[in-house]
Amino acid sequence: MRSRVSKPPSSIGPILATAGGIAILSAMDAVMKTASLALGAYMAALLRAGIAFAIVAPLWLAGRPSWPARTVMKIHAIRGVVGAGMALTFFYALTKLPLAETIAISFVAPIISLYLAAILLGETVRPRAVWGAVLGLAGVLVIVGGKFGRGNLNEDTLFGLAAIVTSALLYAWNLVLQRQQALVAKPTEVATFYMGIAGLTYCLAAPFLFEFPDVAGLRSVAIGAALTVAGALTMAWAYARAEAQVLVPLEYSGFVWASLFGWLLLAEAVTWTAVAGAALIVFGCWIATTGRHTEQSAL
Repeated sequence: MRSRVSKPPSSIGPILATAGGIAILSAMDAVMKTASLALGAYMAALLRAGIAFAIVAPLWLAGRPSWPARTVMKIHAIRGVVGAGMALTFFYALTKLPLAETIAISFVAPIISLYLAAILLGETVRPRAVWGAVLGLAGVLVIVGGKFGRGNLNEDTLFGLAAIVTSALLYAWNLVLQRQQALVAKPTEVATFYMGIAGLTYCLAAPFLFEFPDVAGLRSVAIGAALTVAGALTMAWAYARAEAQVLVPLEYSGFVWASLFGWLLLAEAVTWTAVAGAALIVFGCWIATTGRHTEQSAL
């Protein structure tokens, strides 16, 4: 009698889902840039969090969940506040920089997360992470140098660069928090508390910054919120069915999608310095994270 050898589950489905999820989230970035330009970064971030929460909370409640334990709530709370700052600075950067360049610079976050993991989780920083950081920094300098060479390094650009670097730092912290959350909560719970706490965080500034949105801006934010939830749940489905080390490299296809949507929806040209800088950053991330198993989801 012949013995049957079990085959490992195919990763084609999760790979296709990840590619689709990244495309969805890149479209969300383009839509949210339109919303941020129309309403301002604060109102776009506030409304997106509120609408996304209204979409995903019923999905979490449908499973009749129990309230998270105090230790889990602490992680949810920290990530919600960090995520609020991350999204706000990212949307602000989108109002000052082209979409593709903003996405490219944000790619340094996985490298930064290695160093934050060493500080917060006691993980060891390997020599590969050092070389990855050097290449990532070189990529950012190429993008900034390209803007300087074209005479585009004005005050708005500098504010945008400061905002995306801040967002990348917060996103790196966000990646560390996601690794902690993956062990204690399901995707719908993570998304519900992430959006809910981020929305409450934005509400603190509402007495000073709130403005009633126009219909067109509100429509853009609603589309962005729906894309956020769709992309997040698609990515969560994929990461639950394949190893992160297989899927993480696909994250960098976001630059291609950002370039496409920036061209189609925003009439933004992609410069050779943006492509070269993105290539250096992605190569640096690949060197730094090769062989490293991370828990990551996109929100």
